[in-house]
Amino acid sequence: MIEEKAPQGKARLADVARRAGVSVATVSRALSRPGMVSEAAREAIFAAVSETGYRVNHAARNLRKGRTGAIVALVPNLANPFFARILSGMGQELAQSGYDLLVGDTMDAGGRHRALARLLDPSRADGIVLLDGQVTAGDLAALPFAPPVVMACEWIEQADLPRVVLDNEAGTALAAGHLLGLGHRRIACIGGPRGNVLHRARLGGVRRTLGHEPRLYEGDFTLAGGARAAQLWLEGPPPERPTAIIAFSDESAAGFMGELQRRGIDVPRDVSVVGFDGIDWVAHLPTPLTTIRQPKREMGRLAARLVLRLIAGDEIARETILAPELIIRGSTGPVRG
Repeated sequence: MIEEKAPQGKARLADVARRAGVSVATVSRALSRPGMVSEAAREAIFAAVSETGYRVNHAARNLRKGRTGAIVALVPNLANPFFARILSGMGQELAQSGYDLLVGDTMDAGGRHRALARLLDPSRADGIVLLDGQVTAGDLAALPFAPPVVMACEWIEQADLPRVVLDNEAGTALAAGHLLGLGHRRIACIGGPRGNVLHRARLGGVRRTLGHEPRLYEGDFTLAGGARAAQLWLEGPPPERPTAIIAFSDESAAGFMGELQRRGIDVPRDVSVVGFDGIDWVAHLPTPLTTIRQPKREMGRLAARLVLRLIAGDEIARETILAPELIIRGSTGPVRG
């Protein structure tokens, strides 16, 4: 058995308990599962930790419990800036509980999902936050073992996994309602991959708000996909071109606007554009992008919190739904008469 023994002269758990006026067991709970302790007790304990200079021996604790002390986040494309704030929120939350965040890319050069067999392994991680909805229930079922898994952002419809997601339908409904309020009636969408759950949910929000099936340009959530949609828009007769576009990602919206502006088309005079995600840099485009913002940092924090609760054996909600926010900038304006 491994004990957490502080070197001579160093603060011990009992010193923290004595300073905070609580039991050693309460200090232990506050350091390993803060939600189990009242706010007043937590504040007293954390103040005592700071005053005594106590340091938790995470390595000994993890070895004793048969844990790695790490959580792995699996992301479909690390080059996509959308994931940065989610991972930041996740890392901050995990650090408070003494866990490290490891990140794997399911789009690695060895082939999609090669990371699953390598990282969904209790010897590498105590839990997984999966942000890739292209992974299938079959992919997960084929694995001989897996630590607790929480989905974030995307989800697998056939898998009974807890998830933290945006209300995507509400997001595109906000976008469509904004454009309708500006007088637009010929509204089209730049979609994502057709089988993607985000594509289907976002298309559903537009369809519900408009009351009919919108025109859809094929897309893949990328700058290049947005540029291809712009070329198709340009090929249409001017009287029949959509006067407004809802792109299912900010990158697609930026690619669409960039290609049009290179051809002398003005946004929003000739066409209004709304993106989706709220990536930081779209506020600094030559024409700042109107977008649907996701609370990305909060999504990461909640996902981390859920996977820690699963590891602890707690019951958790199967679905946590976050609200989108419409951010109006210069890329949308009234329809031209």
